[in-house]
Amino acid sequence: MIRNQRHLLHALREYERFHNSHPPHQGIANALPVRPLPQPITSQDKITDLDIRRRPRLSGIPNEYHHAA
Repeated sequence: MIRNQRHLLHALREYERFHNSHPPHQGIANALPVRPLPQPITSQDKITDLDIRRRPRLSGIPNEYHHAA
């Protein structure tokens, strides 16, 4: 819920930053070449060692997740 004009402008800037920094989703007619999927992780040790980072967007209501480099 947008509280005031300042909050609206913040939300719009955040949306613009997100939209301009991520590749677009591909539609059926504009599909990317099919790439092989990575092998699934089956070892419990490797699953617990994944370094996933959370980045809050818009004051933490939506979040973005990615693997740490």
